Amino acid sequence: MHIGLLLPGQGAHFVGMGRSFAADWPAARELFERADAVLGWKLTQACFEGPIEFLTRTDVAQPAIYTCSLAALAALEQKTGRRVLPLLAAGLSLGEYTALAAAGALGFEDGLRLVRLRGQAMQEASEALPSGMSSVMGMERVALDRLCAEAAAAAGGVCQVANLNSPGQIVVSGELAALADLEQRVKAAGKRCLRLQVAGAFHSEVMRPAADRLKAALDEVRFQAPACPVWQNALAAPETDPGRLRANLAAQLTAPVLWEDSFRGMAAVAAGRWFVEPAPGVVLKGFARKIAPEARVLSLAESKDLESLPPEMFE
Repeated sequence: MHIGLLLPGQGAHFVGMGRSFAADWPAARELFERADAVLGWKLTQACFEGPIEFLTRTDVAQPAIYTCSLAALAALEQKTGRRVLPLLAAGLSLGEYTALAAAGALGFEDGLRLVRLRGQAMQEASEALPSGMSSVMGMERVALDRLCAEAAAAAGGVCQVANLNSPGQIVVSGELAALADLEQRVKAAGKRCLRLQVAGAFHSEVMRPAADRLKAALDEVRFQAPACPVWQNALAAPETDPGRLRANLAAQLTAPVLWEDSFRGMAAVAAGRWFVEPAPGVVLKGFARKIAPEARVLSLAESKDLESLPPEMFE
């Protein structure tokens, strides 16, 4: 199957995710079991049974989403009897690690250990400096950058654009006082914003300690050339060189996620081909509709979705 892959990021998790794939497909179940063995605790139980408060922890959600997505792809391969041979791949934030594993640049176990450490480092950075994220609707980046700079100066703290997800939706990260100031400026400009339920200011300078810790871990992991280009968040461009893939992963924690530009480029390169968004969630399909409405995206949220695969996927 020559398809594009879109791998979900943190926030896509829910209690019960991946359970139907593990129940129906031994290949998916085996990946969950391997994850439990590598981590030394019951990731499977967290995914299937919760509680949601535990599953939502950054250091739990990241390995859980990574494993769930790869288990869904394993189920797809078992269902069809065909290997998934991506033409190109990308993942939203955390999902970039899943994309690299799916493309063969990272082994499953190495990727799992990295996202576990990444989640721990991000959780600790969040706890060390109270911070958060807010989604801003209907504002252009240039105007929002200006408001972020004003809020950062007024409050004396970090405030910067963190995610450019789709037209009209940008997420800002910041220390709490600066973020509150920014939200007031956005509302005064006649635009809407919504505070997100996350542990801290991801993809901002608040994450600098986590980025430094992650870089040291990345330097110890063997990367291979992927089977296809992987579009990386920090650059919105495809990459295949193992050294640059590694460097861009470290940069990603403090740089904006350029998802809108990434998917627009991917849709142009893979025009007419199907993209698959493995479990959990359907967020990236929604983004795709706004970025490139002509793109064809199939979300595999549950095992039952494998029963209605478009025949054109196999061409």
